[in-house]
Amino acid sequence: MKYDFDAYVERRGTDSVKWSGDGKELPMWVADMDFKAAPEIIDALRKRIDHGVFGYAGIPDAWYEAYGKWWDKRHGLKMKRENLIFSTGVIPSISTIIKELSNPGENVLIQSPVYHVFYSIIRNNGRNVLENPLQYRAGVYSMDFADLESKMSDSKTKLMILCNPHNPIAKIWDRESLEKVGELAEKYGVTVISDEIHCDITKPGRDYLPFAAVSEVCREISITCIAPTKTFNLAGLQTSAVYVSASSMKYKLLKALMRDDAADPNSFSTAAAIAAFENGEAWLDELREYLFDNRKMVEDFLASELPSVKAVQGDATYLVWLDLMELHDTGKNVAVKLVTDQPKSAGYTFPASVAEAHLNRNVLHETAQIMRGSTLYSYHLSGPKYRKHSMVMSSNCSALSTKALMPFVTFLISCSGSAVGS
Repeated sequence: MKYDFDAYVERRGTDSVKWSGDGKELPMWVADMDFKAAPEIIDALRKRIDHGVFGYAGIPDAWYEAYGKWWDKRHGLKMKRENLIFSTGVIPSISTIIKELSNPGENVLIQSPVYHVFYSIIRNNGRNVLENPLQYRAGVYSMDFADLESKMSDSKTKLMILCNPHNPIAKIWDRESLEKVGELAEKYGVTVISDEIHCDITKPGRDYLPFAAVSEVCREISITCIAPTKTFNLAGLQTSAVYVSASSMKYKLLKALMRDDAADPNSFSTAAAIAAFENGEAWLDELREYLFDNRKMVEDFLASELPSVKAVQGDATYLVWLDLMELHDTGKNVAVKLVTDQPKSAGYTFPASVAEAHLNRNVLHETAQIMRGSTLYSYHLSGPKYRKHSMVMSSNCSALSTKALMPFVTFLISCSGSAVGS
């Protein structure tokens, strides 16, 4: 490989949210990577720093061109300049869209299990969370279209947040499913917000299909939120884009994003995005090989050592969603045990979304937490020394023998340099 993904990078003491614990845990609870950014991006930022003046920044033509060329080449979606809006992040964008295109007390539809922040931004804006739980059969997730149509037909349902690829189950939605979503949304007057932030981290040989590229209907009834931040590990630079084809909606959203102070770049946000899309392709392709080699290690280990724990099939993201249902415990009991046995662990609440009665049982109780460093197993996946050992049990886990496990747990496999001893 041209790029060194085995290099250890010390992140403690750098104001990293992910690595802000006491040093005794291996954090796997937040979706950023521990790899350095691509050298081409670092060089572009260094050049910008060397200029020495960091005044108010505008959006250069190169930013629009970089997005347009990347999506055309990699994903077959032609995005015109006039359909792109700069924004400071996907979540701020979704929050603004919710406020602008719905009223307090109306419904925003989501498909659980899904990114927990969707719940908070819907509720914090005074809207109702309406769940369309995904179906899970024989280790594969799919959409429940009968339930989806029922929920969309509710006159209070104005928006749907689609996650494509789906976080955390790592699912790339197929054309037929996306087309059906678009048809139902058009039928019932629902606008689809498509969160596609994970779109470029796919299994080598696989690509995702942008919702807006599925059909004219999908393009016209949707708003797509995209960014280089997950793909190129740039979350701290606050750079993303909103793609909207309908011109009337575009100007409405631009004004709303400006109102919410989410439409102005900083001195580095556009430079990083341009460098990523213009010069980061080779780095990304090597990264994908590396990440999915890590994923195979997880799958092989589980098959040989923990056959009752199944890695849900996934072709995107650097997340592995584990099915622990064969352990025969309820989500509520497991959650209580985690909270009581690990009282000093810091973490974030994972909402009860995930959800009422997946496979006829509660998967997570509202008080459950994904603990830093206590999520079952710590996986050392990156450097040669860690490939030898591949996985070790976290020192503060009671492990399978006491069933102190969540029915589903998300693991980050992007941990180059994450191991702190073996």
